[in-house]
Amino acid sequence: MNTFSRNILLAALLPLAVACGKNPDPEPGPGPEPETGLVTVTYQGTDENFPNPERGFYVASEISNADGRGISEASLRAARLQGRTLFLLEFHMGAYVASDISEEYLQTIRAKFQSLRTGGAKCILRFCYSNGSSVADKPWDATPAQVHSHLEQLKPLIREYADVIMVLQAGFIGSWGEWYYTDNFKDNASRKALVDALLEAVPENRQIELRTPAYKMKLYGYTLADTLKREEAHQPTTKARLGGHNDCYVSGANDVGTYNSANDRKYWGAETLWTIMGGETCELTAYCNCVGTDKYNGALKDMAINHFTYLNSGYHKDVLKRWQEQGCMDEIKRRLGYRCVLDKGEFTKDAAAGKPFEVKLTLHNEGFATVQNPRDAELVLCDATGKVVKTWPLNSDPRYWMPAEETVIDQTITLPDGISGAHTLYLNLPDPCETLHDNPMFSIRLANEGVWNEETGYNKLYSFTL
Repeated sequence: MNTFSRNILLAALLPLAVACGKNPDPEPGPGPEPETGLVTVTYQGTDENFPNPERGFYVASEISNADGRGISEASLRAARLQGRTLFLLEFHMGAYVASDISEEYLQTIRAKFQSLRTGGAKCILRFCYSNGSSVADKPWDATPAQVHSHLEQLKPLIREYADVIMVLQAGFIGSWGEWYYTDNFKDNASRKALVDALLEAVPENRQIELRTPAYKMKLYGYTLADTLKREEAHQPTTKARLGGHNDCYVSGANDVGTYNSANDRKYWGAETLWTIMGGETCELTAYCNCVGTDKYNGALKDMAINHFTYLNSGYHKDVLKRWQEQGCMDEIKRRLGYRCVLDKGEFTKDAAAGKPFEVKLTLHNEGFATVQNPRDAELVLCDATGKVVKTWPLNSDPRYWMPAEETVIDQTITLPDGISGAHTLYLNLPDPCETLHDNPMFSIRLANEGVWNEETGYNKLYSFTL
């Protein structure tokens, strides 16, 4: 993060004792006030760009042939080395515009999903029928009846591999699945029927992204006054499960038809605090500049306003080049989605087996957005050999660790009876799906020096001896 942006972020936070530097391990700072009975550990942040699940720049992949292959191990490894854990899987089904999807193509879809699960990645998922907008590219989509039939074929796969689907873009309609060029879905009723079917096909803990804010408002009767509130967020309701994707981002005053009015912009700015927002850039204009003016936001400010979780790593190349040249690309890489940083931890000074043990953590989120999908949070106690002694659910939901805010977690646990010797307490933020829970590639790493254990996916909080 450049100095200018860091100063803006820190000014929005409560005073924090954070420094960036090299420190191999969190160490106790000055002793606690005598009456607290707590020892304080301070942690150092890092500007390192590292992979974390369900956020960041994605790798785009268009699949039109039934080749039966998954994503290669080399591609998955290369993505992680660049800090990427997301793939856009765009399944082009033009060959089946008037027929059932072949079993061979369904198996190709399965193979792609399975490779994500094996390789530690997730996908933004889209289905479409055409990738061109000219008359020669017709048919741009299938009839509503055929689309619904295809969705019934796809539903078992979507549900089986929902663990590696971060979000489903509404797709299906129009060229590229972007809901514009279409001969078959020209009325709101047919479009709403598809969205309703998608919401039913996808598990209720996953979101559907619509191409513009107007679609959510028009199809479901919402207005700027109806934007999601904290108490409504992350519930199994239509309102809470509809996010957005802007596929012509920071390209102009209305992003090539993405916005119809200033209220559309305000609507997405409010909604995306609680729903997934992502997309891609499409055109080089002044709106793409890292820092804006009084006439436009600029990329950094706009991503913060709209709580961007992901972007295309390969398009538009001129926009990506500008971010490199103007010096904000590294910051964008770090801040897409969430980026949680521990500031300090306070722990019971005189730990004893069988006795209460207080854990007080202070952290802040430097990202543009929050964690959006369900995420487990656990305190894990390990002995000197690394064996897990006990695990406690954390009394805090990472989806509410808000951007540019300080979060304080205060929890008292009871240490197990009969334990002795050296022990270490960790924070584990694993994927809640049983298939991924114990895979460290799907656990969240905190943006601190010396806390991450790559083998376990745990973040080290404090070591003590009983």
